[in-house]
Amino acid sequence: MNGMNILIVGVGGQGVVLASNILAEAALSAGFEVKKTDTLGMAQRGGSVVSHLRYAEQVASPLIPAGEVDLLLAFEKLEAVRWAHFLKPEGIAIINNLMLPPLSVTLGTAAYPGDAAVQAAFQRITPSVHLVPGTATAEALGNAKMVNTILLGYAVRFLGIEPAKLQSIIEAALPARFRQTNVAAFEAGRKLEAID
Repeated sequence: MNGMNILIVGVGGQGVVLASNILAEAALSAGFEVKKTDTLGMAQRGGSVVSHLRYAEQVASPLIPAGEVDLLLAFEKLEAVRWAHFLKPEGIAIINNLMLPPLSVTLGTAAYPGDAAVQAAFQRITPSVHLVPGTATAEALGNAKMVNTILLGYAVRFLGIEPAKLQSIIEAALPARFRQTNVAAFEAGRKLEAID
């Protein structure tokens, strides 16, 4: 494996930066050079959060140019569409099946795109789109905040990093009281199937 360009997107409070930090540590542990940068914006008010993460034998810059993302990991459907143009044609999109309407939708001045529009936005770029029930699975496990760990569990099949290595980084990164539940969430994510 030559490395990967990964873009992780979501909104404030979903654990985008934590997921990116864990993935960066796992890539370092796997022997790759790693560079990453986060854009938080109005994250504390539910604004967009974007993390660029690159790993390979050598990485010159943390920023991934548009059209060069290998894997887009989106915690929310509208954020997925917003960043779809960053994917390369053979890229992979993993999208959490969650709608978080922005203020413009709440006020009625804009419409939230339906699933068909979301699928259409990606079909112009790549056939590899995985819509997964990350939030529903986290809620079934008792804590919707574990969606980031569940999505990492789903994504590990594409990362070129051993699942056991990623799991050990998750365990090391979290306080003791959250370790077992997040390990369970990671395993649940590994078993998830995409929604048709």
